[in-house]
Amino acid sequence: MNDMETTTPPFLLRRTALLGGALLMLAAGAFVLGHHQTSFAADTEVPKGPPPLVVKTALVSKETVAQARTGVGTVLPMASVTVRTRIDGQLDRVDFKEGQDVKAGQVLAHIDPRTYQAQLDQVEAQKAKDQVLLANAQADLARYTQLIKDEATTQQTLDTQRALVAQLQATLKTDDAQINLARVQMSYTTIAAPISGRIGARLVDAGNIVHAADAGGLLVINQIDPIALQFTLPESAFQAVNRSINSSKAPGKKPLKVEAVDRSTRQVLAVGELILVNNQIDVATGTIALKARFANAEHKLWPGQTIEARITLGEMSDALTIPAPAVQRSQSGFFAYVVDADNKVRVQPIKVLQNENGKAVIESGLAAGDRVVVDGQYRLVPGASVTEAKAVPAPGQAASSPSAAASGAKP
Repeated sequence: MNDMETTTPPFLLRRTALLGGALLMLAAGAFVLGHHQTSFAADTEVPKGPPPLVVKTALVSKETVAQARTGVGTVLPMASVTVRTRIDGQLDRVDFKEGQDVKAGQVLAHIDPRTYQAQLDQVEAQKAKDQVLLANAQADLARYTQLIKDEATTQQTLDTQRALVAQLQATLKTDDAQINLARVQMSYTTIAAPISGRIGARLVDAGNIVHAADAGGLLVINQIDPIALQFTLPESAFQAVNRSINSSKAPGKKPLKVEAVDRSTRQVLAVGELILVNNQIDVATGTIALKARFANAEHKLWPGQTIEARITLGEMSDALTIPAPAVQRSQSGFFAYVVDADNKVRVQPIKVLQNENGKAVIESGLAAGDRVVVDGQYRLVPGASVTEAKAVPAPGQAASSPSAAASGAKP
């Protein structure tokens, strides 16, 4: 360094350093403030609205469906008989087991027959006695008839003898009637099944004295094959049922089909035919009672069982149908959520004609091609935006699908 160069004083160096530091601090503060303002502006940006709700939808379709009505009923035996004794006596023997299936005419029990056998023997002996008296009277009548020709007797004696013969002939008829009565009473000592069916619990044990006036009887037989189902339908269904019954009477037509459906599993237990529509509507309940008959060889139906009865009345062509879950209920009636072209929903009141086998038949309110919500309705409000739920692949399909393979492939 030469002598001409000037040396900077120390206080100027310190001032310069302080000024540079201040400028750096101002620059850093400006950066931080600008970044904060940018972040705040981003955070305070006006929201665009809630995202669309995920739902499942289906289209209203036209198809031919069975016209049916469903009612709840009770299974009844086709016939039920309480077997009672028709005479008084001691129950001598029981020839059946509880819960046994029996045929009509099968012997079930015996009553001590000795008293009734004695009565039969008595009237038969009386008849034999009266036969002897009649034979003697007829012989006397023949003699008096011969004697009157010889004027060896009077006409009065002959007439009296004729009257006696007629009297004894009538007595024999009375004896025959008494014998028949005694034989009938004797036959009542053997108790047979009046119908085929299944026996219930034994109500009286052997050894007891039974009477014809006993209210309980000895046992109950229920005919369960075939078996009956009595059910009710609303009064509004009567005209449709009546029209179908009239058309089923045409030549070549079959009786109306009735299905017995288990209320818990929805399984069809038996298929039968309608045999009765009651002759009046119950004004207290506004319902009409019907009865159907079912073959019941496997005993899937049992007396006292509560069953749904589905009666098929015919077919409806070009019926508007939607999945049953799409039908919603409010205080004002049925409705469905309809999705428009902008994927917004609206509440559409509908009239449901029937709801069978997971399909609802719509009478009015919808048109073919309308899109209705079948799942996810609980989150919806009118005007809400929706999007269709994506199908969930079955386990193992996602990894093997081409799109999954492509997305997982390494470049």
